[in-house]
Amino acid sequence: MYEDFYGFVQSPFSLTPDPRFLYRSESHDVALQQVWQAIRRKEGFIVLTGDIGTGKTTISRTLLEQFDETTFTALVLNPFLSVEELLREVLLSFGVVSKDALKNGRLASASKHELVRTLHDFLLSLVPLHGSAVLIIDEAQHLSADVLEEIRVLSNLETNDQKLLQVVIVGQLNLIEMLHKPDLRQLDQRISIRCYLKPLTREEVEAYVTHRLWVARGSTPVTFTPRAFDLVHSISGGIPRMINLICDRALMAACESQTARINEDNVVKAAAQLGHEVPKSQIKGERPSPPVAVAEAHAEAHAEAPSRRPLVIAAVGAVAAMVIAATIWWVGNPASLMSSGPAPKAPERPARAFPAAAEALPAPADMPAAALIPPPVAESFSIVVGTYDNARQEQQAEEALRRQNLTPYTIDILVAPDDLRRRLLLGRFATRDEAEAARAKLGPLADNARVIIGWSERFRAPVPY
Repeated sequence: MYEDFYGFVQSPFSLTPDPRFLYRSESHDVALQQVWQAIRRKEGFIVLTGDIGTGKTTISRTLLEQFDETTFTALVLNPFLSVEELLREVLLSFGVVSKDALKNGRLASASKHELVRTLHDFLLSLVPLHGSAVLIIDEAQHLSADVLEEIRVLSNLETNDQKLLQVVIVGQLNLIEMLHKPDLRQLDQRISIRCYLKPLTREEVEAYVTHRLWVARGSTPVTFTPRAFDLVHSISGGIPRMINLICDRALMAACESQTARINEDNVVKAAAQLGHEVPKSQIKGERPSPPVAVAEAHAEAHAEAPSRRPLVIAAVGAVAAMVIAATIWWVGNPASLMSSGPAPKAPERPARAFPAAAEALPAPADMPAAALIPPPVAESFSIVVGTYDNARQEQQAEEALRRQNLTPYTIDILVAPDDLRRRLLLGRFATRDEAEAARAKLGPLADNARVIIGWSERFRAPVPY
């Protein structure tokens, strides 16, 4: 297995929706922020859509991990449910009832009205505790019209001043068409936020692959050539699930060749194993055949060329004779110049100085995964503790912060095509004074730490206040 060959702690391109591997592209980052803000504002109904394999389920799992203990969450993964089955699943996920109670207790044969009343009572009990409830339904494009209508009714559960339940429905692109149907107009009008996950660009594909390799913590540095990244983007269309499949097979092919540098041949083999044919025009060294019309015109031009060739040759010869005669008249016999001594030695080019290659130390096997990024806060400030290309240095700095009972978070920054660095931050602070006070308490780490404007934390050069 290539995981053993490269020393990965876990498979870097697994298809499981692990939040630790989430790469926050531009559209993924915007979606997370919009959904999070809508939930915090208790706006009621939120829709997240994207093409197959764009990472919708991973976004859902990431959201679940960001809630604190005052937020009760329910994740429904099976959309093929009746109204009563959905209500029972929601009550079970919220922890209101147990599986035994649903099978043998009073709710085993309860009507829809009784199930809704039980849910409503539970939601009302959260109000004095300042708690909240969030329901996330995945694969929502498969929900029936009756279930979608019941979800609309559930989103109406509220007090005089707030919604009791925030509902996030996640689905493929045809979910939007479903919600536009006349019989679901009331539901469509209640949607406060609509988020859409886009495929990754070429640059984002490179950052995505590099990010997952970082999280997997291989002891052997694995790199992809620029041409390999081009092919991965072209074949996958920027869909994360397809990228994972292609890169997984490419690593298998590279492992067989005992190399840690993934080239285009490895990607072509990976695509063939997955049943994707790579056009020859996309493979290095290949050129597309010229169109038939262009080829015929080229042949006709060559066919006419011989008839004009004698005239062209004569004209060129006459011009050359005139040039030679003029040269002899001005400088004498050119042959005499050839015997005037040895030719001067061509100056030697100075040796090109290459910068020393910087190789990061292998990441320890027990290296912790990157901390989740806290939700953004408008006009906030953060502290950049450091930006590292060495896993061990980053780990030492992070451990030093945690010994002070501080909770840092990290962001992976692609500084150059083959240079991914991890930025260690603290935040978010409401004012500059709070951020500066926190920075002053960092001890030795305070020397290099600096306060930045929160929204610039992903910039290569963050904006200082």
